[in-house]
Amino acid sequence: MDSLGVNQNCGQSAIAFLEASGVDTVFGILGVHTLDFYKGLAQSRIRHIGVRHEQGAGFMADGYARASGKPGVCVLITGPGVVNAGTAIGQAFSDSVPMLVLSSVNAREDLGKGRGRLHEITDQQAVMAPLTAFSRTIMDPRELAGAMADAYGVFEAARPRPVHIEIPLDVLAGPGVAATDSRGKRKRPEPDPATLAAAAALIDSAERLVVIAGGGTLEAGAALRRFIERSGALLIPTTAAKGNVPDDHPQSLGSTLPLPATREVLAEADVVLAIGTELAETDHWTDRLPILGRLIRVDLDPRVLVRDYAPDIAILADAGTVLTLLGDRVAARPADLARATGVRATHAASWRPLARKHATVLDALRSVLPDDGIVVSDMTQIAYTGATYFVCRRPRSWFHPQGFGTLGYALPAAIGAKLAAPARAVVAIAGDAGFLFTMQELATAMELKLALPILLWNNDALEQIAGDMRGRGIPEIAVKPRNPDFQALARAFHCRACRPGSLEALKTALSESFRVDGPTLIEVHETAAFLD
Repeated sequence: MDSLGVNQNCGQSAIAFLEASGVDTVFGILGVHTLDFYKGLAQSRIRHIGVRHEQGAGFMADGYARASGKPGVCVLITGPGVVNAGTAIGQAFSDSVPMLVLSSVNAREDLGKGRGRLHEITDQQAVMAPLTAFSRTIMDPRELAGAMADAYGVFEAARPRPVHIEIPLDVLAGPGVAATDSRGKRKRPEPDPATLAAAAALIDSAERLVVIAGGGTLEAGAALRRFIERSGALLIPTTAAKGNVPDDHPQSLGSTLPLPATREVLAEADVVLAIGTELAETDHWTDRLPILGRLIRVDLDPRVLVRDYAPDIAILADAGTVLTLLGDRVAARPADLARATGVRATHAASWRPLARKHATVLDALRSVLPDDGIVVSDMTQIAYTGATYFVCRRPRSWFHPQGFGTLGYALPAAIGAKLAAPARAVVAIAGDAGFLFTMQELATAMELKLALPILLWNNDALEQIAGDMRGRGIPEIAVKPRNPDFQALARAFHCRACRPGSLEALKTALSESFRVDGPTLIEVHETAAFLD
């Protein structure tokens, strides 16, 4: 039978909707409440990735989405499956990552009644609502088409964020409907011509133009580069836009908003174009950016467009469209390359001893990672250094849990990224504490035979928090946990593992790990002699 036919139950129909919408991979764990979904998956061309924990499914879907530009998809059971994935869904929400979460929920007659049913949450939709663009319960199979179209409306025409669609057990097992393709139903808003003209005029009046480009420019790297080269602007990408224009482009200051020298450039600017960025705390790690000049904001989110930093000109539109049109309108002028060179030199001179250790490892990685390679980082000090220090030259090449700031992201998100982009080298960077959050997904990576190095930065501590405690005069509590033998742990999962004793050995281990079947745990301790 054709997967788009109606001789099927609603669970099968839901999977057919995914397939019709171009979904090729889903992440999840089979449960008694999702059997009807899996009945559809068994008949589908969609690849199912069985994970070891639903949080891993969410992070894998996130990494898949960031690498591919398509929504990552999870299939989750009622209650604990949904809640287990909540951290990853929240991360995707915070970082504007498209994700479709398809779950079961208790039968319609049980909803909200607290009857002690298996996996029951009295209002699962309410649990998911703050973590998603919307959470919707399908009370009738005929509602599936509208829900999927609305989901792809978020992914394609609005600020991309997770969407949760839950189907009660009795609806899942009941009659299905014919599936349709939910893509391409809506378009992003077009810029108002008069407002665009005003923005171009303001840009032409600028003597010191700065562009802050965020994740909303991910599909517009060429237009962004053309615009800065024509307008003479200095570029400051956020971490979400790292590599969209090569970090070593002469007009780029890299993702260095947290650094004083870059903030000084921003304070000197008489016109700032902030495009595709919410200018959030986690973009700059200060109370408030010193934006003293005239401000132009471009975003798909009308709330972000006017939040925190009131714009002189606000444009609700797609970043790529605006950059293309502005690039055609503005006058050509040279950039202040000497200023940019001086700022980069100031950055280079400012690294502290620990950051220089990080830089040594990051330089080794950069020397063996192809330009189109992907780095997936966890919440760990070496990644904080890397966000500003590591040079990326391609879009979608540095993934970091920036907004929600969750531990445990790197390994499963790297698995998702590698599955989305198998021809690209992918490396996970995790600290010792964060790695332990999701280490069980080593089994998933090994099962899939993914050539995936995990660069483990080990300082036997939650050192960022320990330092914060010391700085505030608080006695250190629970920041020096006892670690396992990471080498033995990796081998217990049938993975390769090593602890390089020199910089050359580190480079060799990284190079080899891109070419073997299965993951490789490469442990570097902060006290390693070759880092001094």
